[in-house]
Amino acid sequence: MKYDVVIVGAGPSGIFTALELIRRGADKKIIIIEKGLPVEKRRCPKLKTKQCMQCKPYCHITTGFSGAGAFSDGKLSLSHEVGGELPELIGWERAQNLIDYTDSIYLEFGADEHIEGVSNDPFIKEIRRRAIQAGLRLVDCPIRHLGTEKAQHIYYSIQQYLSEQGVDMLFSCNCTDLIVENEVCRGVRVVDNHGVESEIFGDDIVVATGRRGADWLEKICVEHGIEHKPGTVDIGVRVEVRNEIIEDVNKVLYESKLIGYPKPFKNKVRTFCQNPGGFVSQENYDNNLAVVNGHSYKDYKSGNTNLAILCSHNFNEPFNQPIAYAQKVGELTNMLGAGHILVQRFGDILDGKRTWARELSRSNVKPTLPDAVAGDITAAMPYRAMVNIINFIQAVEIVVPGFASPETLLYSPELKFYSNRVKMDENLSTSLAGLHCLGDSSGWTRGLMMASIMGVLMGRKIAGVE
Repeated sequence: MKYDVVIVGAGPSGIFTALELIRRGADKKIIIIEKGLPVEKRRCPKLKTKQCMQCKPYCHITTGFSGAGAFSDGKLSLSHEVGGELPELIGWERAQNLIDYTDSIYLEFGADEHIEGVSNDPFIKEIRRRAIQAGLRLVDCPIRHLGTEKAQHIYYSIQQYLSEQGVDMLFSCNCTDLIVENEVCRGVRVVDNHGVESEIFGDDIVVATGRRGADWLEKICVEHGIEHKPGTVDIGVRVEVRNEIIEDVNKVLYESKLIGYPKPFKNKVRTFCQNPGGFVSQENYDNNLAVVNGHSYKDYKSGNTNLAILCSHNFNEPFNQPIAYAQKVGELTNMLGAGHILVQRFGDILDGKRTWARELSRSNVKPTLPDAVAGDITAAMPYRAMVNIINFIQAVEIVVPGFASPETLLYSPELKFYSNRVKMDENLSTSLAGLHCLGDSSGWTRGLMMASIMGVLMGRKIAGVE
């Protein structure tokens, strides 16, 4: 099969590459290759079973058209200060213009017009004052909340539009390798669920495999000599508190993006993906690694708010396997939880004891992840990361009184696999001619919006317009 543009991965960056090519009138034959299923066929049985069923051959929460975005809380961060380092490559002003443009596309496909976090409420100043007092920085970031259930409808509309415009979409098909001839990437090798192998050729090969595919892309870079370097790896926990504790922040900001560098290590620690009235969730990766995440619906709410606290680790030579390092931390935590997510009360961590199920049943904070196993996350979490997380939580207590309550729940492992940074120029071209790498797997973006704008930029580059 021969195409003008071959896109591997139907996450936001791959989707918006195809979408922008169409919007720019590019006369290109396009194919999107996706390991998972179309949006309408993605089903997580946990809603009925109340426990993870370890779906094979892949987790429906992370794999399929729109990637993890269809089952996330669906937050679009509308500031260039949030979402990765792409602005360092293309410029801050340009990144913000692309965000505004891409946001208008989401609106066309049905996104809620309401924007969170743009209020002039005096309480925002009070939150900032407390953050400064705690040694933290509050990042201003308007948020457009799609909602887990609404995000699926929006991405389904985009999927239908791409199909109607003649974009071929090959589902249930896994990319196994690149086809490289005379130091030029000519295509990809793929295998379907029945084991049938095939080759697909193209003039421009776009790899946009998301966080789930970051490990695979790192191996591909090594095998084909594509220039890259280890980047930052984020290891942390998912924190859950009662809505009453954080409702003032939820009302005026929706998502409080706080950054700190707590002593003694002074690593960067930040909050991420806050879900007011949300639910803690589980995602599974190919190696049976279970990681924790969170989402929130537009209309269906819980009595809790959850958010991630992530500690950034930057490794120096000779170590060059940060993704494998994070995976090992996750595997050890999974081992302690017999394959399940671990949950522990903050007070028990400070007291040096594990949490028991009977103690959770007596707490004000009831876990929204029903099959999480009460235990001791400190037995698997690296010392440096655990100290950073504890000190950061105690700093947030100054901003949000009650956040460091003994009953506050910590789930583990929360890991972000985007540490492999592929070297690219401003045209998003790699050191291998004909190959472009986009989205979270490239190491340049984090989250829906920044991955989407990288796709828009790629579409413009291929179309030959700015």
